[in-house]
Amino acid sequence: MSKYGSIDFKVFGRVQGVFFRKYTKDRADKLKLVGWCKNEPDKTVIGVAQGPSSHIDTMKKWLETTGSPQSRIDSCTFSNDRSVEKLEFGEFTIRRKKK
Repeated sequence: MSKYGSIDFKVFGRVQGVFFRKYTKDRADKLKLVGWCKNEPDKTVIGVAQGPSSHIDTMKKWLETTGSPQSRIDSCTFSNDRSVEKLEFGEFTIRRKKK
């Protein structure tokens, strides 16, 4: 039996320039999830979240409906929903473009 869940996500809407990644990291940290998120050139935010399955479900709801105070979430897609025996990341990070 797997100990953890893992999901990939992509959030559409007004999610860049509104502190969406910061709030996503804060929410993930509160839920004790690990993974990452980053801005994409198509104005979406993508990422991976891993942790206890019940916490993954809570994060999915938050990504679909809440986000940052100034964001507008049009939709959120989830893929690669799977069980993992061991977490693949040490913490939840914001990935930024290399300059």
